[in-house]
Amino acid sequence: MLKIVFIALLALSAFLSPALSLLMGIVMALVLGNPFPLFSKKASKKALQVSVVGLGFGMNLFESLAAGKQGMLFTIVSVVGVMCIGVLIGKWMKVNRKSAYLIATGTAICGGSAIAAVGPVIDADDDQMSMSLATIFILNAIALFVFPPIGRWIGLSQEQFGLWAAIAIHDTSSVVGAGAAYGEEALQIATTVKLTRALWIIPLALVSSLIFRAKGKKVSIPWFILLFVLAMVLNTFLPIPSAATGLIVMLSRKLLCMTLFLIGCGLSLSSIKKVGARPLALGMLLWIVISISTLAVACLLS
Repeated sequence: MLKIVFIALLALSAFLSPALSLLMGIVMALVLGNPFPLFSKKASKKALQVSVVGLGFGMNLFESLAAGKQGMLFTIVSVVGVMCIGVLIGKWMKVNRKSAYLIATGTAICGGSAIAAVGPVIDADDDQMSMSLATIFILNAIALFVFPPIGRWIGLSQEQFGLWAAIAIHDTSSVVGAGAAYGEEALQIATTVKLTRALWIIPLALVSSLIFRAKGKKVSIPWFILLFVLAMVLNTFLPIPSAATGLIVMLSRKLLCMTLFLIGCGLSLSSIKKVGARPLALGMLLWIVISISTLAVACLLS
């Protein structure tokens, strides 16, 4: 019976949001248990890589670069700054090195997608991935609801809010949602700057493979990131029908949601105790820092 429930929920997760899929997996693991622990562990790693590659067919290299020109410097400074601050604060708070790195990655770039891309590169385990993703998704959901009212309360312009949302909100879907709630111009600016931010997955994954390589071992090339780049190049330069690329991206997003369910199923009470509450505290502190600092900069730039 438990196996049937697991399979049914796995199928259902394909039609839910990433956050709900992860939450459902965590609830499944904590309440009922995971009947397929080995399958979940192996399948999640491969499925993560496949889904990241598939998402590359939804990106156009030139459009992404051109769209984010106005926020390019802002994006570069914020990404590098958040990564450095996140790692340093994580070390100060004695958060596991890989967990701190994943949380900083999700905060600096694009939430769960960035964690999904970098996690396999640094060989993060299921506990580190689950806690990092849960932390990012919780804060992401909060931002979606509180940012538009805050923006209106302090009188942000459409441009100011768009820049702020693009940098301070983690996940693309929530950036789009917050921008749309604020106005058409805010939506356009937030979406275009977010595209530029997402491109940082590529260099960060490559650099991460160097930082986290084991002593005495050769650098492990994250081939799936290179395939992600190839997918983006093919989508940019080849006349692939939009219906085909749209289908690939849709299936990749569904696969990503199913993968998040599997990752959530890998969590347990013992693993939560092992990881502790510090990753969540780190994520909250880092989110507060980037929200306040980017709000100040957005007001000065506009």
